[in-house]
Order: sequence, then structure tokens, then C-alpha cells
Amino acid sequence: MSRKVEDIKKVGVVGAGTMGSGIAQVVASSGREVVLIDVSGAALERGVKGIESSLGRLVKKETISEEESKSIISRISKTTGFGDLKDVDLIIEAVFEDMGVKKDIYKKLDEAVAPDVVLATNTSSLPIVEIAVGTKRADKVVGMHFFNPAPVMKLVEIIKALTTSDETLQFAYDFAVALGKDPVKTIDHPGFIVNRILVPMLNEAVFAYSDGVGTPEDIDKAMKLGTNQPIGPLALIDLIGLDVTINIMDVFYEEFQDPKYRAAPLLRQMVRAGWLGRKTGKGFFQY
Repeated sequence: MSRKVEDIKKVGVVGAGTMGSGIAQVVASSGREVVLIDVSGAALERGVKGIESSLGRLVKKETISEEESKSIISRISKTTGFGDLKDVDLIIEAVFEDMGVKKDIYKKLDEAVAPDVVLATNTSSLPIVEIAVGTKRADKVVGMHFFNPAPVMKLVEIIKALTTSDETLQFAYDFAVALGKDPVKTIDHPGFIVNRILVPMLNEAVFAYSDGVGTPEDIDKAMKLGTNQPIGPLALIDLIGLDVTINIMDVFYEEFQDPKYRAAPLLRQMVRAGWLGRKTGKGFFQY
């Protein structure tokens, strides 16, 4: 029998990077305790500093008070040891997208936490069923895909793997609602809902540019004004990272075995050139 949402008082968040620290902030802001775990003290420090500056911006905007900010931070404890997760009521894992790393972590989580605790993964592209079957609780492994930045974005994709029980799926959905999010349910197919539709569209914008259909400026302007998107597709690839975008396309191509998911050759050339977008100062635009 899984735990009820109202019984979730302490949540383990695995990974203190951008997504993990954002999720930790969301959970702590809902009044729950968070145990944030990462491989090093330095990674944990960076994660908590990120949360502090995010909360600082909310204090400046007078969305929350200084006291509330301090209270949220006080609910987050840091650790590098899986033993410190023994009394958590839920796990949300948000480490980088590497199946080997994830499987290793889930083996440790399986031993560290009580057998009725749900293990949720924040993966955006890896098959959840592959993660689930490596545990002794495949029915209690579910996808909870938050969007970046997690404290701001309302959407969470709640993903049912082949092995996930209906009870676990509903629990994850209800917990997302309890965090103030507006979730959707989907299944364990590459890209789920958003990335399945979004990333091929971004890839198509690269094909359009390489075919000479328009300049990056004109392609982005046309999509912003013509389809009411807040950011153009090529600028969005620069924000996500050209390397990340091509990795997702390659996963789609591999999983679906369908040529419509072929990554644009120009995208591959730019990645080889080291033009990865904002993080390197150059992509489709200069930064």
C-alpha cells in the first residue's frame, strides 16, 4: 500500500543541479522537509546557493517575505550519504540523463528507503520502465517530469511506465497538485507529450534555416508573431543547448526507428564545431 499525499512530510531529492535544486525549492515551499543529496558537498553548496538567490528574487518582488524565505531554506538539509534518506516518504530523482548512473542510484535508493516509498524520476527522455525493472518495486517507480525553471513552470508530466501501478500514477499526480502544479498524465514513450511535439519542431526550424528559407532572425520572428510563441525556435535551441537537442532527436530516432526523427545535419555540424548555444556564447545567435 502506497503512502497518501497528506502523509508526505519529508521528501528526498536526488541531484542538486538546476532541476534538483528547483524541485527542492518547490517541495520546501509547500511546507515539507527536503533531504537534498548529491555526490559532493560542493555540488550541494551550489544547489542551495541557487535556491537562496531564487528566493531572494521573490523577496525583492515582495512575492514572499524574508521570514518565509528563511523558513523555506531551513526545511532543506544536505547530505552525500544514502543512509540519510531512510525516513523519507517520497523520492524525486533529478540527476543527469545517463541510464548507467540512474540505475546505480536506484539500486542504492531501493536499499535505503522503506519498501512502500514511491521513487519518481524527473527524466525528460530516458525509458522509465528500464529504470523501474532494476528495482524491487517496479510498480512504485513513476515519471515526474518538471519543467525548467521548476519553481515557475506550472506543468509536470506524470508518466506511467508499463510497470507503474495506477495507484502510484494517481499518487504522483495528486502530489504534483499538492505542490501547486498543474500536471498532465502521459505514458512512457520517448519525449512524452511536450518534447515529442516540441523537439521535432525545433529540428525542423534548423532544416528550414539550412534550406535557406530565412535568416535565424526572420525564422524566429515569424514563429513568434505567427504562432504566438514567447521565444523563437532557434533561440530556444540555443537556450536548451544544441548538444541536448541533438541527443533528444537521436533518442527519438533510435526508439521510433522512423526517419522523420532524423536530426538536421547542420545541427550535428554545429555541435562538432563546439557551437552549443548560450553556454558557449555562440549557436544560431551570438551571446
